Amino acid sequence: MRYLTLVRHAKSSPALPMASDFDRTLSGRGRKECKQLRAWASDAESLGRFGPVSALVSAAVRTRETFERAFEGTGFVGAHQFDKSIYGGPREVSGQDLLGALREFDSGTTSLMIVAHNPSMHELALLLARVAPDSLRTRGYELGGAYVFELPDDEPLGSTRYEIVASYIPD
Repeated sequence: MRYLTLVRHAKSSPALPMASDFDRTLSGRGRKECKQLRAWASDAESLGRFGPVSALVSAAVRTRETFERAFEGTGFVGAHQFDKSIYGGPREVSGQDLLGALREFDSGTTSLMIVAHNPSMHELALLLARVAPDSLRTRGYELGGAYVFELPDDEPLGSTRYEIVASYIPD
């Protein structure tokens, strides 16, 4: 069995005047959310049991910062790659686009993680979930939230719907 962990970036600060959306950094609340995510990822009884993962991370500053603060250097992540194509910015990135990027990234041998943005992450979670939790259906995809899907070893990613075996919403 392999696992796929979906993580929406933590709370970011508003864009500074004359700065791009791509360059937004995490807010104080976002840094706190990352600290909570890091504790969850480092715990072998919690998220840590689903790793090590290969991580695909949006190249936007807030997603890179979420990854670095929450996951980098933990035993949960074995390898990672930053990818500008999964940052929406001037173009819409759909849940299907994220699934396509994951398929290209997937070696088929390791568990995976993606750290990206809404609304694409919400679309991807609903696309993959056999049964979406009430929180995902009613409140959307929370900032700094994570969902872990159980993937059969012998099937290409996205060929079916999957069980969510763990989830985390920061306080």
